[in-house]
Amino acid sequence: MKVGVTLPLAEFPGKQPSYEEIRALARQAEAAGFDSLWCFDHLLFRDDGEPAEGIWECWTVLSALAEATKRIQLGTLVLCTAFRNPAVLAKMAVTLDSISNGRLILGVGAGWHRPEFEAFGIDFDHRVTRFTEAVHIIVSLLRTGKAEFDGRYSWVHGGELRPRGVRPTGPPLLIGGFGPRMLRVTARHADLWNGCWFGDPAGFEPVLHTVREACRAAGRDPSTLRITAGVNVVPGGRAASPDPRRPVLTGTPADLAAGFAGYRDLGVDHLVCNLNPHDATAQRALAEALRCHRSEPDPTQEGPLR
Repeated sequence: MKVGVTLPLAEFPGKQPSYEEIRALARQAEAAGFDSLWCFDHLLFRDDGEPAEGIWECWTVLSALAEATKRIQLGTLVLCTAFRNPAVLAKMAVTLDSISNGRLILGVGAGWHRPEFEAFGIDFDHRVTRFTEAVHIIVSLLRTGKAEFDGRYSWVHGGELRPRGVRPTGPPLLIGGFGPRMLRVTARHADLWNGCWFGDPAGFEPVLHTVREACRAAGRDPSTLRITAGVNVVPGGRAASPDPRRPVLTGTPADLAAGFAGYRDLGVDHLVCNLNPHDATAQRALAEALRCHRSEPDPTQEGPLR
């Protein structure tokens, strides 16, 4: 199982990180042996009666990190298709995949935070229909290099990706979402599915069952869809999360490693750890949990023949 970490782009929990700080955390994660780095795609956060919280733009930061790192995979968790023209997004994806020498995981979703849509003049209605049309265009361009589509909200005539990039069918496509319609799109088009945010692996199991049933309903072998899970992690703590809507995986490095193993045993292919706050010290504690996890035998791997 691969283990990655999200990067702090937003003001939460109180300080806007500079790009230099983000880059340093990215390089530290790569040196520590993490498999992937992930960036959230938001424009701002604004809750009723609360001041807005800012965030750096996802794709620009990820593009810079493609040059700042060498080995580690780079993912979006998840890119909101409503924020960018879908055909242009496909063009951006193959370009960044080439810059990073094939390290991009293109995660996409429909978006959910209405205030940022309104603040930036982006339509919030019919989000899943808009998303479905966008995915159709993105997949066609990435997989075949061409697209013809006339939808209600999106269209492309004579669309063509040139150059095609370093991978013949483009970067792998990840879709994040739980609803029945989103899962149908996932079962039809995605290479990976992401669910978030969880704490103890027991909370993930029923969701995973729903995803696998959606694949079967679509006539797809569930084993062909790789599973990623987003997990809130607080190294060192043992107290329950103060917000029941925000479960966390917490404890010593050995405790965290046991949690990682629980996700692996459920069939998760890629774990994405979200630290809050995320600083160099917290990331080093998470890296120690990663070392503990990797030092334990993986029962899913066959041992030597006797």
